Parts: sequence; structure tokens; C-alpha cells
Amino acid sequence: MANSNKADWLMPTGLIALAFIPVVAGLVRLSLLGSGGPLTSENARFFNAPTPVVLHIVSVTIYSLLGAFQFAPGFRRRRPDWHRAAGRVLVVAGLVAALSGLWMALFYAIVPANSTLLHGFRLFFGSAMGLSIVLGYLAIRRRDVAQHQDWMCRAYAIALGAGTQAITQLPLLLLFGAPNELPLALMMGTAWVVNLAAAEWYIRGRRSGVCVRQSTDDVSRVADSTRLTARSEPFRVTARSPLVHRGSKSAFHRKEEDYLHGRR
Repeated sequence: MANSNKADWLMPTGLIALAFIPVVAGLVRLSLLGSGGPLTSENARFFNAPTPVVLHIVSVTIYSLLGAFQFAPGFRRRRPDWHRAAGRVLVVAGLVAALSGLWMALFYAIVPANSTLLHGFRLFFGSAMGLSIVLGYLAIRRRDVAQHQDWMCRAYAIALGAGTQAITQLPLLLLFGAPNELPLALMMGTAWVVNLAAAEWYIRGRRSGVCVRQSTDDVSRVADSTRLTARSEPFRVTARSPLVHRGSKSAFHRKEEDYLHGRR
């Protein structure tokens, strides 16, 4: 039981660790906005219109940290009420994060470090995240748990793209300095693709595990049914066929009748 509980928390712990760098970076940005920190060409857009970025940081922080606990299946089974309540919060937080990210991509000025390609990546993956959340919500409304889990997993993978981007870019930044527009866009786009590929691998593994468990349960049920049937049926004794007795008795009567009537 202890090993099972420990394994149940490995996934949430890893996801929170992946979200750690962007969450801290978001909190630092919030503190700078609150204190009126140094104004640069990179952050002037945030000071000119702070509401979208504040909504984005707060919502994506809630979504990243709270969403990690939805990947603990044992905890979900033990606390279904908590899972449903947290899921409602995550739908709202995820949609706010996706929509605020789209608003910033559409209306904030493109800074020199960005490019048209990166701008397109942000629009595409932001839209994909919002659509995945909507599809996941609609799936659970029609009681399709498997599709609900699949779409919510994809949305969460996109949301954690910033964590993967930080991990992949930090070593290159320390070794080679700030990348140019094209390498930056490709690295950020690759991080989203890697996260989605990992999500699909996780979904396929979970489906295979469900199929194996269902097959095992079916075999167990058939075996149990067979044992119960064998125990409930009475012991049957096969008697000798009565036709043999009837046949021999008829032959005796025929001989007796022949003797009585003089037909020897």
C-alpha cells in the first residue's frame, strides 16, 4: 500500500516541478508590475495594459499547480468529490489562461525578440488549449470519461509548454546567449510539440492499461462463474438404459407364449 501511494504521487510531483520555473517567473513579473519596476522595451506592453497579463499569470498558476493533482488516479478514486470540485475550477482557470494568452498574442505589440512564426505558434497552441478544455468538458457532460480525460490531458500538456521551454532554452541561453528570432520560435514550438507527444504517449499507455485490466477482469469473472456452476450442479448418476430391460423382458414373454400355445 505504501509503495502504491508513493507511485501515485510521482506524476503530480514531476508536473509541479516542471511548472516551477514559469510559476516563479510569473510571480516575479507580478511583483514588478505591482512595484512599477524598471520599464523596458520588452515589458512596456505589460505596464500599458496589465489586466490581461495579470489574469494570465494567476489563472495559469492555478491551472498548472491544481491540475497536477488530477494525475494521481488513486487520489481521484479516494476523493471523487474533490476531483469534481477541482475540475470545475480548472475549467474556468484553463479557459481564462487560454483566452488571456490569445488576447495578448493578438493585441500586445510584437517585441523585437518575437517573430511572426512565434506569434503564429502562440495563436495556434492557445486556441488548441481552449478547444481541448471545451471538448473535455462536453465529453464529461455526456458521461464519456475516457474522452474527457484525453482532452484534459492534452490541454494540460499545452499549458505546461512554458515549463518545457524553460528547461530546453536555459542551457542554450547560458552557453550561447540569447537566440535569434528563428531559433527562439523553433525552440518554443518544439517544446509544445514535445509536451503534446508526451501527452499522447500517456493517453495510449492509459488506454492499454485499461484494456488489460478489463480483459483480466473478464477472465476472472468467467472463471468464477464456472467454479460456481460446478459447485451448484448436483452429482448425476447415469443409469443403465431401460430399453435393454424392456427388450429382454419382451423376449421372455414371447418364449412363454410359444410354450403355452404349443409353438416350440
